[in-house]
Amino acid sequence: MAKENEVNCTEMKRGSWLTYRPDIKVLDCTIRDGGLVNNFYFKDEFVKAVYHTLIEMNVDYMEIGKIVNEKALDPSKYGIWNYCKEDDIRRVIGDNEDTDLKIAVMADIGRTFKEDIRPRDESIVDMIRVACYIHQIPAALELIEDAHKKGYETTCNLMAVSKCSKDDIKEALRLIVDSPVDVVYLVDSFGSYYSEQIRDLTRIYLEIAEAKGKVVGFHGHNNQQLAYANTVETLICGTSYLDATIGGLGRGAGNCPLELLIGFLKNPKYHIVPLLKFIQDYIVPLQKEIHWGYDIAYMLTGQLNEHPRSAIKFIDEKGTDYVDFFNSLCDVQE
Repeated sequence: MAKENEVNCTEMKRGSWLTYRPDIKVLDCTIRDGGLVNNFYFKDEFVKAVYHTLIEMNVDYMEIGKIVNEKALDPSKYGIWNYCKEDDIRRVIGDNEDTDLKIAVMADIGRTFKEDIRPRDESIVDMIRVACYIHQIPAALELIEDAHKKGYETTCNLMAVSKCSKDDIKEALRLIVDSPVDVVYLVDSFGSYYSEQIRDLTRIYLEIAEAKGKVVGFHGHNNQQLAYANTVETLICGTSYLDATIGGLGRGAGNCPLELLIGFLKNPKYHIVPLLKFIQDYIVPLQKEIHWGYDIAYMLTGQLNEHPRSAIKFIDEKGTDYVDFFNSLCDVQE
């Protein structure tokens, strides 16, 4: 079995560790995924500092938050980056002129509607990332079509695929790539995948996407300390869009740390020093205020392929009985 996997990996490998692929795009989702930790209550200074750091680093995209309709989620319970109104974005980062950094926002099915997305020529936003579960594919395609017609780059981030059969994933991907979407994302929502599984899934995504001229991206979570390793695995196999967050800041166990990814990439256009400066000035103090990152509770939900919401609750309640928590997760699976 190991020998067979080695052959498959060799066949899929693109580039070498001494070279870089110019098609690689790095997308920072610190504010959007990090917003799930603190309900998007980031100070303007923090968001502006992320923005200027990414410009200095030559990162390709900044996902500045979500574009959720206020009727779907009460704005008294969330910060402004859960809604990403045009005036708020421009107030904090200006008009994003004379930079190569593109701005992205995420749309949630059932919480984001066509009327929330203005025409591209009226917006500072460049990319709409549509997140959906497999049963929401029809609604996602409708939103992607609308965003495309309005002039945006688009992605489809199909979530929780670790709960889906391969046949269902393939059928969903065929529907997605027949739309005008630009990038199809493989998402390890629960941080449950191992490298062998990621390699197999990447092959499936690439075969279906590339047949229609689409590219593939990867978004990982760090429940089992594998977000970075799995990101590199998909990169080696041929994904082109790579998500990461500064300090791994993100929901639950967090994401692939941007500093690890930049340290791995050989493209000389990316610079790590501005990132290190941001970490020492902003991430270190933030770690004293909010909790994210690897934890035994997140490890257990990852190993059992469960949503981390129960682990988040366990940690918020300062739980320490890991045996009882493990048994409760096993009961859910029975």
